[in-house]
Amino acid sequence: MTWTEAVVVSHSPATPDIVVIDLAPAAGDGFPAYTAGAHIDVLIAPGLVRQYSLCGPPEGGRYRLAVLDGPSSRGGSQTIHGLRVGDRLRISAPRNRFPLVTARRHLLFAGGIGITPLLAMVRRLEHEGGDYALHYCARSRDRAAFVEELAGNPRVALHFDEGDPGQLLDIARDLGDPQPDTAVYVCGPDGFMDYVLGKAEALGWPPQALHKERFAAAAQPPGAGTGGFTVRLASTGAEYLVPDGSSVLDVLLENGVDAPYSCRQGICGTCVVRVLAGDPDHRDDVLTDDERAEGMFTTCSSRARSPVLELDLNG
Repeated sequence: MTWTEAVVVSHSPATPDIVVIDLAPAAGDGFPAYTAGAHIDVLIAPGLVRQYSLCGPPEGGRYRLAVLDGPSSRGGSQTIHGLRVGDRLRISAPRNRFPLVTARRHLLFAGGIGITPLLAMVRRLEHEGGDYALHYCARSRDRAAFVEELAGNPRVALHFDEGDPGQLLDIARDLGDPQPDTAVYVCGPDGFMDYVLGKAEALGWPPQALHKERFAAAAQPPGAGTGGFTVRLASTGAEYLVPDGSSVLDVLLENGVDAPYSCRQGICGTCVVRVLAGDPDHRDDVLTDDERAEGMFTTCSSRARSPVLELDLNG
């Protein structure tokens, strides 16, 4: 992966546990533009990479991140919170696995820090005159980042756990039955996402209308697809045993294969390769059903149901 050095030019708290930072290039006039829903990789330490959504205006040549330092943090968030103006860090170019799609209407559901990619979408839709509604859920008003910016928008509904019961999120009311040419976007903690997506499915929304981005891959049922298998590289014929407890990516890297990767959780799409033969056991939370049907496969999180899985990857 190619890294760009960035410098922190602004660092301020948005809530007691969310910090907003602006990054500028350490050299050059500005960063490349990006599309709403994009994220960047941040190299926290050697071997420690984290992904953060870009939530600022895509113009101006700077990148803005909003980062939660919560109890489930895996180390990166604490580092981001500890940065100061003038500090430097390395970042990747933006990637977007959660873009706005072409639709007549857009319904956006954010839970907590999940507002970050959706905020960029709101700004883009406002700029383009798009038809949308945003439902932003948080524990309380003082725990919701960007609430002052969003509160005056008639197309934004704020739902706080500590508020009046009448303003709580109601999926039957706020999402409703499936509507033609309508796209639904969901981002937030796993519990929030599972609730919204489960209710949407129960209401009859088709999978192709539901777009999601998770902070971590969804939990797998106990015992799902356990056991070892062999991965074969079509380019060389080399075969490697992938034991239970190790990922395909782990085994490839251990054997000197130059395999791409970033998040190692099945949520960013960097490690995706094509399966040429075998039956994959998909455990990612980034590929669409169509991409899986086309043979796409995440080496960092997915496994195999067949004894051998052949990949289109150079050795």
